[in-house]
Amino acid sequence: MNILVINCGSSSAKYKLIAMPDREVLASGLIERIGEDCSRGHQKTSRGIIDEKISAKDHKEAIHSILSFLTDKEKGAVTSFEEIEGFGHRVVHGGENYPASVIVNDQVLEDIDDLRALAPLHNGPNLTGIKAAMAVAPDRPQVVCFDTSFHQTLPPKAFRYAIPEKLYTEERIRRYGAHGTSHRYVSRRAAEITGKDVESSRWITCHLGNGASMAAIRDGRCVDTSMGLTPLEGLVMGTRCGDLDPAVLIHLGRLGWSFERLAKLLNHESGLLGLSGISNDMRELEMRAEAGSESSQLAIDVFCYRVKKYLGSFLAVLDGCDGIVFTGGIGEHGVKVREKATEGLSRLGVQIDCERNRNLRGAEGVISPDGAETQVLVIPTDEEGEIAWDTYCLIGGC
Repeated sequence: MNILVINCGSSSAKYKLIAMPDREVLASGLIERIGEDCSRGHQKTSRGIIDEKISAKDHKEAIHSILSFLTDKEKGAVTSFEEIEGFGHRVVHGGENYPASVIVNDQVLEDIDDLRALAPLHNGPNLTGIKAAMAVAPDRPQVVCFDTSFHQTLPPKAFRYAIPEKLYTEERIRRYGAHGTSHRYVSRRAAEITGKDVESSRWITCHLGNGASMAAIRDGRCVDTSMGLTPLEGLVMGTRCGDLDPAVLIHLGRLGWSFERLAKLLNHESGLLGLSGISNDMRELEMRAEAGSESSQLAIDVFCYRVKKYLGSFLAVLDGCDGIVFTGGIGEHGVKVREKATEGLSRLGVQIDCERNRNLRGAEGVISPDGAETQVLVIPTDEEGEIAWDTYCLIGGC
């Protein structure tokens, strides 16, 4: 069964065509600058890589272009549209109503739209992509996989804020988390690699990229996570601030800053970019730091220090753990980040083998010493594979 997994941004559509149940990727690609004259598609199948200009005035046209590419007689991965049996979509925020992935219906669409305020950068584009796919392929089942679902097992002591009850009951203000699909996958995969039972083990998973979050997982269930009401709380990110004293916003408001200006500051101008004043790309910051840039080094130091603080707190929450997993673009490739984030934790049972760490970039493996009390692993995430699996099961494949 072939599942087309789609992740839509405001002006982009990323996809993978995955053959289930083996999770074989038949094709993948990205269409960028949707709505502009210069929209482009970078697409790949076993027949090669295609990079070309694509006319895509909206997401509907972009998804139509994707389907045309996938079924092209010369470049395509399948012979006809009939071979694509379902669509799986990533949606960032599902609130409290969706502890698992679901088949799309009118109520699901309404709820995703209703939750835009809690994920303003993501839910709107995600919804646009779902509706575009429904318009292009009305006879195909559409499934949504929410980033928040895996975190619905958080206990009240972890998800409640210390604010009046009615703000939770009436305004839904609580901690929801994100990157749940990634945390779910790498924790299960870590248990497989180490020969442990995921239902009776403890893991700390670190999804580090332009967006970054961590999770404390006990017996296959998330018990705490770093992100909150929105994807702003927690770790330092590419352009997002992470943990911040709320009084900073009160202070800036008194200085005349509007809500719109504050939202732009926290979501687009902060994090690694704000600290360095140069870039939100960790690779560039590391190169500039080596060349003597103090602001780049500061951005790296703050990023790693925040990861270490959450490692310490989650070790306390779990009373120790079987392993720590690094994933995401920075987690998978950031040799120095992994080293700095775990240094000085040996008394807590956490240490890495420097040689193993240096030799592992973008691949799966263990970077802790043999016999370590807490194993440290690098596992490339497979969010699309998880979405494809949920879709496959919901439309009758399991």
